[in-house]
Amino acid sequence: MRQCLTSPEDGYYTRINQGNDPFGQKGDFITSPEISQIFGELLGIWLVAEWMMQGKISQGVEIIELGPGRGTLMDDLLRVRNFKDLSSSIESIHLVEASPALREVQKRLLCGDAPLEHVDNRYRSRSKYSGLPVTWYEDIRMVPNEPTKAPFIFAHEFFDALPIHAFQSVSSNPNEGSQILDAPTGPIPLSNASAQWRQPQWRELVVTPVPPPANTTTTTVNKSAKSQPDFQLSLAKASTPHSLLLPTLSNRYKKVLPQPGSVIEISPESQSYAADFARRIGGAYPPKTPSLQSPPRLETKPTASGAALILDYGPSATIPTSTLRGIRSHALVSPFTFPGLVDISADVDFTGLAEAAVNTSPGVEVHGPVEQGTWLEAMGIRARAQMICKGLDEDGKKRVLGGVERLVERGGGAMGKVYKAMAIVPERGGQRPVGFGGKVG
Repeated sequence: MRQCLTSPEDGYYTRINQGNDPFGQKGDFITSPEISQIFGELLGIWLVAEWMMQGKISQGVEIIELGPGRGTLMDDLLRVRNFKDLSSSIESIHLVEASPALREVQKRLLCGDAPLEHVDNRYRSRSKYSGLPVTWYEDIRMVPNEPTKAPFIFAHEFFDALPIHAFQSVSSNPNEGSQILDAPTGPIPLSNASAQWRQPQWRELVVTPVPPPANTTTTTVNKSAKSQPDFQLSLAKASTPHSLLLPTLSNRYKKVLPQPGSVIEISPESQSYAADFARRIGGAYPPKTPSLQSPPRLETKPTASGAALILDYGPSATIPTSTLRGIRSHALVSPFTFPGLVDISADVDFTGLAEAAVNTSPGVEVHGPVEQGTWLEAMGIRARAQMICKGLDEDGKKRVLGGVERLVERGGGAMGKVYKAMAIVPERGGQRPVGFGGKVG
């Protein structure tokens, strides 16, 4: 997934400077901020409400967005600046973007003609709205993490593009050579494992080339090559390092193992990001295994502060299974066709993200996920739409209200049902954030 999406030369998101814009009606998909400006404005209102719930932090507020796309969401969010106290407390804006082409698009929208500097593997400019410093990074780990800061983090349709590992539960087979580890360096015999291999095992589903059809000529294969994937998912013949480790990290996966044929998807990178959010907001537990080269260090914050809001698609409580997909021209296609020209994504494991957050930091709690339609309704999307419609002609009103309905519709696979919202906030005894059943004050 990473190679196809962000390869420096031919990745899906890095080909934009070659005229391949994936966003909008002429592209492959439309995101919520592109459907209605109200979406980004409500995220701005959520930021204000959460800031108020935390006592109106007077300084050190940072806004961080991961995967900003065209920059539309951040542009809409920054327009909600009628709260002078909050505006004066915001010190900086940080954007995590792996695509140089998208970074240029974001810079033009958010910073206008302000110069762009390249300093220490990051890019800097100034917001056209307030002159606030805007800095781009390729990875969240490059964003400074200062205990005195209050980071408000937004991740909209970010996690669905992070790489996954897929595993299938298989029955033991003593004739299969089960006690072999399929490592990158070659097969490795495993000793003292006979009891373990009599139980069901996780086997990794790995990407393999599609074999050519039998009894076909080269000419026939060439004619059909454009419509047939070059790769497929195949069950590994032996255990892999990932299959021996990743499915053991949560009891949720262990409960599924006894059911042969069950498939689960795990994104360790997604869990790493959620843990990073929690660490920035609430500090972190000390490492379980202290390093031999340095004493154990507890990452503390004087006061837990900031928040993270995640909006993406995936099941509310179950483990994603067999959700790897490709999207091209607003239609589902095989993720193994046209590498670099097809958007690839997988459902987000919201429960896995929540586990990663609370297991990392004693200073945070997680709320949600709730359906996007429910969250937007609670945030007042219809009232905001009516305000915008005042003074518009009938076509304008139809456009605004139609966009709102598309965002909140819950029927079938509509966005209001499939997309979810989840918040990571400072631990406060379960007091719910706005949009998740809570109120300001």
